[in-house]
Amino acid sequence: MLHLEPLLTLMWVLLGVLLGVALTLVLLMGVRGKLGRASSARRRDRLTGLPLARRFEDEFAVMLDALQRRGGEGSLLYIGLDGFRLINDEHGKDHGDHLLVRTAERLRELAGKRSLVGRVAGDEFALWSEIPASQTDALVRRVLETLGEPVLVGTTPLTVGLSVGVAMSPEHGHSIRLIRRAQTAMRSVKRQGGNGHAFFDAVQEEELREELTMARELRESIKNRELELVYQPKMDARTLQVTGVEALLRWRHATLGMVSPSRFIPIAERYGLIDPIGDWVADTALTQAARWREMGLRMRVAINVSGYQMRSDEFIDRLEKGLRRHRLRPERFTCEITESVAMEHATVTGRAFRRLGALGVHVSIDDFGTGYSSLAALRQLPAQELKIDRAFVADVATSVEAQAIVRAVVEMARVLQMKVVAEGVETVAQRDQLVAMGCDELQGYLFAKPMTALAIEVLAAEPDTSTEGRTEGFRPSIFVETAALPLDARR
Repeated sequence: MLHLEPLLTLMWVLLGVLLGVALTLVLLMGVRGKLGRASSARRRDRLTGLPLARRFEDEFAVMLDALQRRGGEGSLLYIGLDGFRLINDEHGKDHGDHLLVRTAERLRELAGKRSLVGRVAGDEFALWSEIPASQTDALVRRVLETLGEPVLVGTTPLTVGLSVGVAMSPEHGHSIRLIRRAQTAMRSVKRQGGNGHAFFDAVQEEELREELTMARELRESIKNRELELVYQPKMDARTLQVTGVEALLRWRHATLGMVSPSRFIPIAERYGLIDPIGDWVADTALTQAARWREMGLRMRVAINVSGYQMRSDEFIDRLEKGLRRHRLRPERFTCEITESVAMEHATVTGRAFRRLGALGVHVSIDDFGTGYSSLAALRQLPAQELKIDRAFVADVATSVEAQAIVRAVVEMARVLQMKVVAEGVETVAQRDQLVAMGCDELQGYLFAKPMTALAIEVLAAEPDTSTEGRTEGFRPSIFVETAALPLDARR
């Protein structure tokens, strides 16, 4: 006898499964549609209404294909706003947003038929226009003139410089390649100081290839801990005892040899590597300072800080945590920043200086004398130290002009109760002149080259053979806990 009940049960189960699958597919299609619409919306900038990078690339590719079928010509302008971050820092994000919106509106007004405008990065825009190559120069001039006009926010006029890179079709390639080449040209303008324009060429392509390679290798070096710190002593100008050291970053490249920080730090900033590098430098220097403290060495340790780091609250947060973790007195630690960077972002830098000062960390303005700092400007930057630029130190023994500049810096520092350090001291004549002018500390090859932490420790263990007035061949002594003069006795 055939039993139908199990068969019917199985059929109902299968029917339920099929209905469940169908319902799931319907739901998934609905969710997928919503996600697709949301994704499409996200590909358009909410602030300016312009296509974002990916959407711009897609629409640009369609337009370029049609142009090529017609055998036409076109130009792509990649536009970077110079100093936009400063607008945000000085006036706030609302002012920055207003500037971006107005920039987008102006670009739309400039764009004619068969044109495309996009916001391809935070402060970067792209303008594609299907025009003959002969009209490209005129378009670039209109962009520079129009976007260069001040944007009024309330009663505040906002102005930014412009770096514009230009690539043309069919001459410079197609689709994404054309975008990358226009971007490369824009970056070449920025490397030369910004506020101008450049057409793509083969030299820029090679420079970009080298930069990308260096960025990739730098990222690997950070990951593999292949960076290193060396330390150059700072000497008390009169006792010739070591008062502290400056930690100097070194990158020993496998094929390029020793790469200068002036070369790889800008790349680190552009490719988002400055935070891990800065954190590593600070932590390594703090770790070393803690070790030296346990050995009884009384030295202030200084690190160099980029403008990007100084504008970052997170950097100061991490530094504060590091000082606590290593149980170091903040006044034994110094952050050095160049005068040009400090003055370029004076409001933000001043805020960072005050926060570091509240922690007890000392601040030094490096390469001083190369900018245009006045006494009034310096009063807004509560630093404890000025470091005279080595260009003036090099000529101080022979140049009346260099002597006048050094003397003026010393007098300015005295008014503000700041210490003066002369770096790049290489001769006895320079040393004598700087001491006579009242410099507090000296640093340079005359006393010691940058050396490893171990070399510093070996130096500290050797007998004190230096005496005041000693010149050639002396061996500096290290301040220790039992030294006759404590570190801050002069201050």
